[in-house]
Amino acid sequence: MRYFYFFSLIVIISCKPAAKKLTAQQIIDQSIIASGAHKVGNSEITFSFRDKQYTAIRKNGKFELIRSFDSIKDVLKNDGFQRFINNKPIELSNSKASAYLNAVNSVHYFSVLPFGLNDKAVRKKLLPSSTIKGREYYKIEITFSEDGGGEDFEDVFIYWIAKSDFLVDYLAYSYHTNGGGKRFRVLKEQCNINEIRFVDYHNYKPKNKEIQLIDLDNAFENNQLEKVSEIVLKDIKVLRLD
Repeated sequence: MRYFYFFSLIVIISCKPAAKKLTAQQIIDQSIIASGAHKVGNSEITFSFRDKQYTAIRKNGKFELIRSFDSIKDVLKNDGFQRFINNKPIELSNSKASAYLNAVNSVHYFSVLPFGLNDKAVRKKLLPSSTIKGREYYKIEITFSEDGGGEDFEDVFIYWIAKSDFLVDYLAYSYHTNGGGKRFRVLKEQCNINEIRFVDYHNYKPKNKEIQLIDLDNAFENNQLEKVSEIVLKDIKVLRLD
């Protein structure tokens, strides 16, 4: 009788369906929900970062991203960028306007990740899973199409999304401005404000420039990165507009 039971157990185990493998799109979708980033699209978010004040107003696809300091106010909207000094618009060269636009957009972009990872220009690729400090992660590469990807469409991002809760704990990116480089961000602190997750990061760069972007998680584990800064958002406030 026990042989029959043993045989039945083998049959049951062998017939058990394999766990469904998630696609990169499914993982990003779940991460957006888990972090509350799906609520960002209809909100007004304010915070300070490195002595500058930031405000983001998003409503039904329209956005107004603002950076204010001293007498200067930079405003990025769907239809373009404008700098104001003492509330008066000023003319800028194309190079300066582009630099200011990118600076404003970058801070707002990073502040609400993974919001934005379902934009039309985003391309997602699932890489082999990774383990960092004993925790398992999905590893997803993000690139951008030239059409709609902005001036920095050649930048490459990698996100480490925890398999246990679908939250982003690490991210890396390569960039080409100012001589180019690579960065690896490590979760420092996190908080939830009005159901939206915000994260502060330790910011690292590889000690050896030859280390590939895809290998920065292993480099972090092997102490091959050096800390260059901290990314800390202060005085965060969220007003939901939905």
